[in-house]
Amino acid sequence: MTTTVSAPEERMSPPDHSLSHRRRAARAALLTFLVWASGVVAGILFLTSSGSAPFGSLGAAISSVGILAGLVGTDFILVMLVLAARIPAIDATIGHDRAIAVHRKLGKPALYLLLGHGALLTIGYAIDQGVNPFVELANLWATPDVPLAIIAIGLLIAVVVTSLVAVRRRFSYEGWHLIHLLSYVAVAFALPHQLSLGGVLATGTVQRIYWITLYALAFGAIGIFRFIEPAVSSLRHRIRVSEVETISPGVVSIHLTGRDLRALGSHGGQFFVWRFWTGSTWWHSHPISLSSVSTETTARITVRDLGVGSRYISTIPVGTAVSLEGPYGLFTPSARTAPKLAIVAAGIGITPARALLEQSDLRPGEATVLLRASSTDDAYLWAEMADLAERKGARLYTMTGPRSITAPTWMTAADAQRGVSLRSVFPELLSSDLYVCGPTAWLDAIEADARAAGLPDHQLHSERFEW
Repeated sequence: MTTTVSAPEERMSPPDHSLSHRRRAARAALLTFLVWASGVVAGILFLTSSGSAPFGSLGAAISSVGILAGLVGTDFILVMLVLAARIPAIDATIGHDRAIAVHRKLGKPALYLLLGHGALLTIGYAIDQGVNPFVELANLWATPDVPLAIIAIGLLIAVVVTSLVAVRRRFSYEGWHLIHLLSYVAVAFALPHQLSLGGVLATGTVQRIYWITLYALAFGAIGIFRFIEPAVSSLRHRIRVSEVETISPGVVSIHLTGRDLRALGSHGGQFFVWRFWTGSTWWHSHPISLSSVSTETTARITVRDLGVGSRYISTIPVGTAVSLEGPYGLFTPSARTAPKLAIVAAGIGITPARALLEQSDLRPGEATVLLRASSTDDAYLWAEMADLAERKGARLYTMTGPRSITAPTWMTAADAQRGVSLRSVFPELLSSDLYVCGPTAWLDAIEADARAAGLPDHQLHSERFEW
């Protein structure tokens, strides 16, 4: 490990980041409460409106439990849509990564509840009518709106299965995203049978008002923040490619020009979802971080060739029109909670780290940066980081070389043998916010070391290049 820049420490009072952290933590707690409370409200509304009649017989009781499971499962699906809608208030509270993590955690419970809904209703109705469940299933298929609901369950199964990490990796981002759009179709297909069957959501009831409101919120958020706002923003800012600069083999910086770009409200470390309007790239959307802080008329992203989509955008011509969604993410100075700043970046993970450092208002000696690469060929933008560190008064270390094969670690084999650790690189780790960006397995290893060293989760900020 080498030190390329060193800045003297000055005895100055560090800024207090605790107030903004406490406010954001309170908002995050409220949001988490609302997510789970919505499912409870769905159940309570059903139970209080139905009284004891639905539990008067064995068949009715089983059917009622099935209805309850379906309502809570549908509630979770709609909450998932809200979390995936990229609502600015949610992104500013818990960040896009955490919102999607909660979205994914709700997926399996929601699917299990909806499968239980179908199975319990079939069994309950079969008991009441004195027929076997297979006959009752055929009867349900002949009931108006039920076939749509059954198709909706099939679509949700496809969405959940393709969201599993082992399965998701077999798809391109665009292929997976196309399948994921089926969740919208599934929810739309499920709505008619909710409104038409069983009188559960009868006209004029509080339940009906609640569910229509929740559907309107979910689809309204999707429509506004995933389609309308990005379209308006793209038309307003008129972004185009001004230069494609080769950084190293397989890595390019795409320079963009536009108007009034600061009105986008982006911060160093955030990402946008970009779409480049050429014949070979218009159908690809790319979540890519800014690699420098935007000005009024310019922005820059740096892209590594990691697949068909990124390979195409590395060859786009100057003048190409660009549309965007965002900005997203909390990998920014505003998420800080501690007096010191520690940054670790590897490979193309340097892009948000560089913009983060550029955006940060720092005192000399407040920040320490560690850049990691397997070889000098992977040292993207290191010269820019060195220049920024010098100007910001930050210490900068570099670590180049392969990892150990026998004892996997995030550092080089040579540094591991010498006893280098996260605490030796960052002596003030526990009083620092640690920002980490790089390959997933490498990032996981650093997170494990940081937690083992006693770093609280709220001081650990990660940007993962995965979907």
